[in-house]
Amino acid sequence: MPNLKGRSFLTLHDFTTEEILYLLDTADATKRDFKSGKADRPLDGRTVAMIFQKPSTRTRVSFQAGIYQLGALAIMLSPDESQLGRGEPLSDTAKVLSRYVDAIVARTYAHSDIEELAQHGSVPVINALTDRTHPCQVLADLQTVRERFGTLAGLKLAYVGDGNNITHSLLLGCAKVGMDIAVATPPGFEADADIVEQATADASGSAVTVTHDPAEAVGDAHVIYTDTWASMGQEEEHAQRLQAFSGFQVNESLMAQARTEAIFMHCLPAHRGEEATDGVLDGSQSVIFDEAENRLHAQKALLTLLVTG
Repeated sequence: MPNLKGRSFLTLHDFTTEEILYLLDTADATKRDFKSGKADRPLDGRTVAMIFQKPSTRTRVSFQAGIYQLGALAIMLSPDESQLGRGEPLSDTAKVLSRYVDAIVARTYAHSDIEELAQHGSVPVINALTDRTHPCQVLADLQTVRERFGTLAGLKLAYVGDGNNITHSLLLGCAKVGMDIAVATPPGFEADADIVEQATADASGSAVTVTHDPAEAVGDAHVIYTDTWASMGQEEEHAQRLQAFSGFQVNESLMAQARTEAIFMHCLPAHRGEEATDGVLDGSQSVIFDEAENRLHAQKALLTLLVTG
């Protein structure tokens, strides 16, 4: 079994296929224990710092609840509650926190911030979202897909929408586990070219497709995935983006062009009636709330393996 103790989790690109599957196996076991009422507290007596530069619902609650369930103490640090808000360098914060805590969970704007925390800290740093990647979300996504289909290799995921941090992590995650991935974005909203190159290089026996045609992307897909068209901090672009993304809504008609057994996924929160219709979000093919729940289990597995091995 892989030994992940002491590693940071910044991007799925940094982990091998074997390591990602081991994380997913551990997440499944963690979920079974949770559902059966087994109270396993492998982080009893440990402490985890949570640095959140951005507001959050699912990420904050799933991490904070999971840390408690593992037996550890979560210490929440927002910019206005710490010296970060007064301009303390992230490098100093990382060095000081490493003397106090066993891991750092950070949700930042710039991806360079999470890299700086990991560079200067001596404890595992977990990326709870940056403007570039969201690996914890996609770890839970992969768990959800495997629960439904029993496997990952050989499946196809179609992403329709903005080429954002979710898109980047889906590209990297699918490539690592042998899933085909097709990404359909409007012109000018593509995923970063270097991420596409990484995913293509990582893909072994799977295909990475980039297109501007949602119908092309969803053909023969097992999973249809979308996200909001305007991410946090892009609210002033909302009207412009509504126009640019016309034709990229995941609706019943688009879902019908995928495989009959296809599932629908969304990382939430959803702007209902924009990137997806209520009929899709609440329909029989939707697994959005299973997906949200798995954030808890996947992150508990991640914390356990990074802190204790």
